[in-house]
Amino acid sequence: MLPHPITGQSFGSPVPPGTGWPDDPATPQTPVARTADDVRRLADDADLAELDARVSVCSACPRLVTWREDVAADKRASFADQPYWGRPISGWGTSTPSVLIVGLAPAAHGGNRTGRIFTGDQSGDWLFAALHRVGLANQPTSRHAGDGLALIDARMVASVRCAPPDNKPTVIERDTCAPWIQREIELVAHGIRVVVALGGYGWDATLRSLRAAGWEIPRPKPKFGHGAEVVLTRPGGSDRVTLLGCYHPSQHNTFTGRLTESMTDELLARARTLASLPA
Repeated sequence: MLPHPITGQSFGSPVPPGTGWPDDPATPQTPVARTADDVRRLADDADLAELDARVSVCSACPRLVTWREDVAADKRASFADQPYWGRPISGWGTSTPSVLIVGLAPAAHGGNRTGRIFTGDQSGDWLFAALHRVGLANQPTSRHAGDGLALIDARMVASVRCAPPDNKPTVIERDTCAPWIQREIELVAHGIRVVVALGGYGWDATLRSLRAAGWEIPRPKPKFGHGAEVVLTRPGGSDRVTLLGCYHPSQHNTFTGRLTESMTDELLARARTLASLPA
C-alpha cells in the first residue's frame, strides 16, 4: 500500500474498484468483461457513466491484463513511491462534448499509473499545455487524477483502453476493445462537432467507430495527415462532424520537430473554431 500523490490515501497496485481513488467510476459490483463477447454485451446497454465504470474493470485481453498489472507491480524507479492504477482507462471530460479527442492507448507509466488518459507522461504534458492555451482545459498541467484539471466542452478517449507492450496492441486486442469506443462515440455523437484524431491509429479508430454508429464514411477512406480535415455526415439527418488529423504528441514527434507547439495550437484552435465555441 502506497499513498496517492494528491490525496495521501493508501492504495494497492493495481487499485481495486470502489476503494476511493479520485474519479474511479467503478464499484466492487461493476460487471467485468472477460471475453470479447462480454465486451460487446456490456457495452451495448450501458449509459455513459456505466460505460466508464465497465471499461475501467475490463479484463477481456489476457496479454494486456498481465502487462498493465506487471507494470503496476514492478514500478519505474522514479515512481516507486506511488500506487499504480493498473486498470483500463475510461473516457474523460465532459459528458456533452463539442470536441472529442481520440488517441491510441494509455502509457505504461502515464495513464496506467495515474488513472487518467494522457496524464503523467511527456505526451500528456504537451497535449494539456496546448489545450489550456486554446481554452479547452482549465489548467496547463495534468499530474494525476484528483489534481483539479477539467476539460472545457471536450472529452478524451483511447481506442484501446489498456497500456499495451511497446505501445502496440494486436489486431485482436484492438477489435476486442472496439465496442467500448464505438458505444462511447454513439452516446456523445449528438453533440460532437469536431473529432481530433491523434495519429493514424486514432484516425482509423474514429472512422471505424463512426461507421459503426451509422455515419457515412467516404470511399476510398480519407487519408490521415497533420491538418487533414474531412466533413462526415449521418445519412438521413442533419448531423455533421469534422474529423481533424493531428500528429501524435509522442516524444519522437515532438523531439524531432515533426510536431511543434505552434502546429498543435493551430490545430486545436481550428477545432475550437469549427465547434463554434465562445472565446
